[in-house]
Amino acid sequence: MNKPDKQQVFSINNKDQFEDLALQIFNHQAQNCAVYKQFIGGLRINPAEVKTVEQIPFLPIEFFKSHTILSAYAPVQVTFTSSGTTGMITSSHHVTDKTWYEDSFRKAFGLFYGDIREYTVLALLPSYLEREGSSLIYMVDDLIKQSNNPDSGFFLYNHDELYHQLKKQQEAKKTTLLIGVTFGLLDFIDNHKIDFPELIVMETGGMKGRRKEMIREELHDILCQGFGVSAIHSEYGMTELLSQAYSKGDGIFECPPWMQIIIRDTNDPMSTLPVGKTGGINVIELANINSCSFIATQDLGKLYADNSFEVLGRFDQSDIRGCNLLIA
Repeated sequence: MNKPDKQQVFSINNKDQFEDLALQIFNHQAQNCAVYKQFIGGLRINPAEVKTVEQIPFLPIEFFKSHTILSAYAPVQVTFTSSGTTGMITSSHHVTDKTWYEDSFRKAFGLFYGDIREYTVLALLPSYLEREGSSLIYMVDDLIKQSNNPDSGFFLYNHDELYHQLKKQQEAKKTTLLIGVTFGLLDFIDNHKIDFPELIVMETGGMKGRRKEMIREELHDILCQGFGVSAIHSEYGMTELLSQAYSKGDGIFECPPWMQIIIRDTNDPMSTLPVGKTGGINVIELANINSCSFIATQDLGKLYADNSFEVLGRFDQSDIRGCNLLIA
């Protein structure tokens, strides 16, 4: 069976198309991804007997820390790595065709926000800029370039400069997106309050040990007050995924058509939960066609009837113990 191409994946517009392509990609990866093939074998699952999306096994995200996850034999073009504190084992996502990533985030941004050329893109991502291999920096750098706007750009700790740029944008009535790591946005408003109701503030998560963790409602309330906006947007993405889900407020995320969330039972990883129940977040990510498209994350969440979802927290490491016993 031939694997689907980009035109097929990025033109999905209904459930049947998604499920058909998901099963095609599953069969391709069950044969061609050595790690996933071993994992499926460890579960004693025969890929030929997997006939529905619900039967597809999800690879624990831990494997991106300990194994090379590839379903393609082409040379690796770029390797994305996760951030972590000193001594932590980080994840690596080896990408053999970076145009899958570029097409995914460009198309998803267009679906949720429209033409990037209508935006000034300002990025406050200090912890990501200070290391190599960030998929977020790769994406935002591309969006900045795609905006074709001389005012778009990155900011490190130059908060005064960012403040003046925001004021300039506001006075010029320019559509502006400020995308920032959580601690960076909080650091900024500690000293630079602004009342810019038209500004789109998008937080990417992450205190990175710089500030105390807080619940989403508290965080978004502080950011709304600091920037003078009515809602905080969010991006749900990670090193192991080539696609992102977006929230335009209240922490409710929507996926692009080639990505889908399934909630698993925390006590039985092979069982799924109905709408409204809290469990582990599984992601079907068809843009991951050359690595693994079926990933069991460490995030807890719930799914809603319209297929939007909410992220409620993370597993403790003890909750996922034993997953690596299924593979050498």
